[in-house]
Amino acid sequence: MTALLEVRGISVSFDGFRAINNLSFEIGECELRAIIGPNGAGKTTFMDIVTGKTRPNEGQVLWGEGSKSLLRMNESQIAQAGIGRKFQRPTVFEDQTVAENLTMALSAPRGPFSVLRWRPSADSAARVAELAAEVGLAEHLSRKSGELSHGQKQWLEIGMLLAQDPRLLLVDEPAAGMTLAEREQTTTLLRRLSEKHAVVVVEHDMDFVRRLDCKVTVLHEGSVLAEGSLDHVTANPEVIEVYLGRG
Repeated sequence: MTALLEVRGISVSFDGFRAINNLSFEIGECELRAIIGPNGAGKTTFMDIVTGKTRPNEGQVLWGEGSKSLLRMNESQIAQAGIGRKFQRPTVFEDQTVAENLTMALSAPRGPFSVLRWRPSADSAARVAELAAEVGLAEHLSRKSGELSHGQKQWLEIGMLLAQDPRLLLVDEPAAGMTLAEREQTTTLLRRLSEKHAVVVVEHDMDFVRRLDCKVTVLHEGSVLAEGSLDHVTANPEVIEVYLGRG
C-alpha cells in the first residue's frame, strides 16, 4: 500500500517538554484509522503538525504521490493540497442555514476578486444538496444551523470539509457529546467516507473506536506505543498500563 501521508521521525518540544518524540506514522488512500492514547500523548500536536499549525524540530511530513513536503507549506496551502481538519467543537455559522453554510464552504476560486464575484449556480446548488445527503442533513437544508442538535452540527461541519474535496480528513473526538443514535450514525458516516477518502479519527471513547472496526494507533509520550486491531492493542501490557489501566 502506497502511503498518502507519511510522517517520518518527527519531534517537537515546547519549553523543554517533548510533546512529539521521534514519531513515525503513515496512512494509505481510502483508509480509516483511529488514534487513541492518554491525555498529553501528543494526539493534538500530531494533527497540528500535519495541518501546518505547529512546525516540528526535526523529521519529515510527506504527502501524496510525489511525496511533497508539507513542512514547506503554510496552513492554507496544506488545506488546498487536500487535508481537512475537523476540531472537537463544531464551528458552523449559526445564523446561516445548512445550505448557506455548505455553499460558503464549496471550493470555488478563493482569490480576493473571485470571492467577490462568485455567485451560487445550479451546479453549486446540486453539490450542496449532494453534500447534505451525504452527511444526513438532506431534510434540514433550510434550517438555521443554530437550531441543529450537537450531532447534526458535527455532521454539517464534516459536510463543509467535504465541500473542499479533501483526500484526507482529520477528525477530533467526533463522538463527544453525542446521543447514542447520533454516535451510531457518525460511525456509519465515517466508515462510508473512508471508501473515498483517508480518515484519521482521534477519539477517547473505546466503544466508538470498536464500532469503527479499523486499525488503531496508540500514542504515548509523543511516540507510537502500539498499532494494530483494537483487540491487538488493548491486549498489549504497555497499553493497559499507560492508558487502559487508568480507571
